[in-house]
Amino acid sequence: MAIIEGWLFDVYPAAEGMAVWMLDADGRPHRLLAPYRPALFVAGPRRALDQIERALRPLGIPVAVRPAVQRELMSGEEVPVVRVSLGSPAAFPAAARRLAQVDGLTLYNCDIPVSRLFFYDTRLFPLVRCRVETDGVVARSLEPLSRLEDLEYDLPPLTILRLRVVSAVHGDAGASPAHGPRGVIEAGVDGETVVLDGDDADEVIRSLNRLLERYDPDVILTEWGDAFLVPRLRALAARAGVPLRLNRDPHAAVRRRRARSYVTYGQVVHQAGAQLLHGRWHIDLRNSFIYSEAELAGLLEVARLAGIPVQEQARTSTGTAISSMQVQQAVRDGILIPWQKSEPEGFKTAAQLIVTDKGGLTYQPLVGVFEQVGELDFSSMYPTMMARFNISPETIGCRCCPDSRVPEIQYTICRRRRGLVPRVLDHLLARRLYYKRRRNETAGAARALYQQRQTALKWCLVTSFGYLGYRNARFGRIEAHEAVTAFAREVLLQAKEIAEGQGFRMLHALVDSMWLQRPGAGPEAYEALAAAITQATGLPIFVEGVYRWVGFLPSRTHAGVGVPNRYLGVFTDGTTKVRGIEVRRSDTPALVATTQAAMLARMFACPDLAAVRRALPDVLGILEQALLRLRAGEVRPEELAITTRLSQEVAAYRHNTVQAISARALDRHGARLAPGEAIQYIITNRAAALPDDRVRPYTLLGGDWSYDADAYATLLLRAAATVLELFGWSEARLRKALGKVAATSRASSP
Repeated sequence: MAIIEGWLFDVYPAAEGMAVWMLDADGRPHRLLAPYRPALFVAGPRRALDQIERALRPLGIPVAVRPAVQRELMSGEEVPVVRVSLGSPAAFPAAARRLAQVDGLTLYNCDIPVSRLFFYDTRLFPLVRCRVETDGVVARSLEPLSRLEDLEYDLPPLTILRLRVVSAVHGDAGASPAHGPRGVIEAGVDGETVVLDGDDADEVIRSLNRLLERYDPDVILTEWGDAFLVPRLRALAARAGVPLRLNRDPHAAVRRRRARSYVTYGQVVHQAGAQLLHGRWHIDLRNSFIYSEAELAGLLEVARLAGIPVQEQARTSTGTAISSMQVQQAVRDGILIPWQKSEPEGFKTAAQLIVTDKGGLTYQPLVGVFEQVGELDFSSMYPTMMARFNISPETIGCRCCPDSRVPEIQYTICRRRRGLVPRVLDHLLARRLYYKRRRNETAGAARALYQQRQTALKWCLVTSFGYLGYRNARFGRIEAHEAVTAFAREVLLQAKEIAEGQGFRMLHALVDSMWLQRPGAGPEAYEALAAAITQATGLPIFVEGVYRWVGFLPSRTHAGVGVPNRYLGVFTDGTTKVRGIEVRRSDTPALVATTQAAMLARMFACPDLAAVRRALPDVLGILEQALLRLRAGEVRPEELAITTRLSQEVAAYRHNTVQAISARALDRHGARLAPGEAIQYIITNRAAALPDDRVRPYTLLGGDWSYDADAYATLLLRAAATVLELFGWSEARLRKALGKVAATSRASSP
């Protein structure tokens, strides 16, 4: 027997057990087989239970059936069930499907991915440091040397290979390579960059295989790897007749998951398919929300806590992560998890809906610019309330605690048993608070590490509230969701009364944040107010900062009416905060975003509003320079590209919108587009009679392109007016003041 100490790097089901990849202290990989018999639970009449073994016999695997006792979540009562354990983890999904066809059986814990169930059952987790006793093939024991609760933990040294496609025409400007002419593949590892010639399939695959053999990377980091790059490499390998050695496991194929489009919160979203490896991670930077927000440290933090293999976690939402944390807690508590849970909202009268279905409290902001304004934010307000007030699906509507009532809506909440959701949130809230404190105490790489971890947890906590009201969430219930917002409204009203009692004027309030002003109030006064609110409400509220100046912007369609999420300002320490304007929008062309950002930077450098007004000529000069470049034809195509998302299939568009024109052109070029997918275009001649002359897909520009300078001038003036309108400069006034510079010719050629 040999002993290996290191990190559990990858796990996936095999016929005889779980394939487990370890990285030892020197970074060397080891593939082992861990014995594991996953189990699900069933209930039903005797005639149905007697058919279990017969239904599973065609699978040809060992099956053990025995009585068990588990707990039902809502009642908390123990119920008799039958535990069905399977001798092959790979057969677990097929077994669940077969048992679902047995009339009368109710299934539990049956639709959990096997790799996650392995982590839940064994109390292991991704990148746990452990000691393994092995004969070189089978892991006889897996002894964890670190705990999930650890706030400080070591990670293995990872070798990373980066792959991307670079267009010979447009370089790397964020456009999908599937939407235009094929570029070359660029590979980089340990400072070495190699360009793989895309025209010679045999040489491309052999060159990549040599890199994989030489460096044996732990991680392949790609851009557009799921949607384009890996499928292209696999097609090249098939054409050349050369095996592509992306997997560490030579006996496993690349695992694929199909792309999908779906509607959420009224928006059509496209999720690219997945190309998953075995024994090695493939992470696509363009297909990972968590990586884009919190980078690798944040991704690993969430994967560890959720018990989801890193590659899968990279492609799933923070909602999936929080759901997995809750399922993990339930499995370890012996709670039954129903199959395909769906909890429709119970009937409510119109009068009841008026009371309960209100959401968070928002005050319409006072339009204008203000100095010495303090912003106070409740820390993770909703999840903190869920934990503090014990809000969970099974605790709402409790009959044993009639005196524990939710403000306004009068739901009862159990005080005798701790809810499943709060138990999960307790740990997350404590972790995030620790990481935020350590971030403020450190610098450099350590500070970046803690920032990434706390950012990842922030998104998990944000999602936890949304999932509480999602009927298909494992542990969602609309009444629990309504209880949270009721507490939030009450707490914000309490905070408002306390602030006004101390002489503060409330300029704006948005769910969990307040903007306050009092003549002569400095940081100490705002800190004292925060302490008073925390003491009165029992919820932590912090001073986000004191603004040198802040502006609350009006609606574009209703002059003088404030918009809750449109504001901009600069704190006394120079930190800036901008919400709801062009520079924050993903569909803003770079020319407009960089110009607006430069204007804001000049304004934010001013110590007070008087200085801002004195600096307005400089700010207007920034706009004028951008317009001059536009008129002179000096703007590069990547500065003009506008990103939009398709709301439907290409063939379903009936009108010549810019999305439709661009999508049709890409479709004719051979790009296979799906609803929700992002495309980029440039306005070439907005007033052209022929639709195809109005816009052109960014990836299909060619050498004869031109742009509509009038259209982009309008976008520049509109963005400039956004940040200057509070200082008396409307779009019309800007156009008049800048004269001929604003009135550009129809088209400009670079």
